[in-house]
Amino acid sequence: MLPEGAERLLLDWFREHRRALPWREDRSFYTVLVSELMLQQTRVEAVKERYTLFLQKFPTPEALAAAEEDEVLKEWEGLGYYSRARNLHAAAKVIAEEGLPTTFEGVRALPGVGDYTAGAICSIALGLREPAVDGNVLRILTRLTGDHRCVDGNGAREYFKEALRADYPPETGEFTEALMELGAIVCLPNGAPLCEICPWNTLCRAHSEGRELEFPVRAPKRERKVVEAAVYVYRRENRYGIVRRGEGLLAGLYGFPMKEGGTMPASGVLEIKRAKHIFTHVEWHMTGYLIETEEEDAGGLKLIWATAEEIKEQYAIPSAFKAFLGWLRP
Repeated sequence: MLPEGAERLLLDWFREHRRALPWREDRSFYTVLVSELMLQQTRVEAVKERYTLFLQKFPTPEALAAAEEDEVLKEWEGLGYYSRARNLHAAAKVIAEEGLPTTFEGVRALPGVGDYTAGAICSIALGLREPAVDGNVLRILTRLTGDHRCVDGNGAREYFKEALRADYPPETGEFTEALMELGAIVCLPNGAPLCEICPWNTLCRAHSEGRELEFPVRAPKRERKVVEAAVYVYRRENRYGIVRRGEGLLAGLYGFPMKEGGTMPASGVLEIKRAKHIFTHVEWHMTGYLIETEEEDAGGLKLIWATAEEIKEQYAIPSAFKAFLGWLRP
């Protein structure tokens, strides 16, 4: 699949231009597992600090396996997609009980680990010739080869994964990271790629034909559903009412009571604020109400009453409610 000499060009470029990222300092199985799950659908800048703090709290899979779920979710706060934290917790329990897997199939069987993450772990931590093909790699390879196949769905991923496998050099982990880096800082997803500094600019078919932005070919995007909702921030004697969410988005996490299509309470409203939070397929358009109350079961809800400090230190509040945290006072 790759033009002759492409592997060496990419590795040489990566060794000179790679970013200093905390997860590149230790490429053990556990640290790769943690970093790859954190980086799924999350910006590098958001992961940097949280990754370091997470490993300080849970330095080994055994330490993570022994932790309570609420403790794990608190350390994940701000990264979103909290099911990843639960999957990581579950994977740590498997590793603590059964030991580290050594094959692609064993890694793929861990909770929360898909084909891409399994490929990354196998190539980076285990030295196996297992490509990690995600959207970044698909973008690079379709541009490099001028391939017009639609990249959505498993068919394209499997095709490029198998085609790439034969070209993997002995430095499997470094090559996987080099592809990741090329997609992150050069062969960009939005806007024009930085072809002038790309190590493959003389090999790339899309670049030679001036058609970089035609690739990759994607299926039409599905429009996000917009949900109008009311968020109720109840305050009672310097404590604030939170609930543990049930099924649906952010299930099992703590947040303020929220009701789709809810209305403003008849009394006790001190402030009103509008906010929006975007998930992959849903947008929450929220109207928040700061409400002074004397009722323990305000709004007919069984609330957990906590101080601002307790909420900050003990409860994982999703970033969807971040706009309303400013109302909390000591």
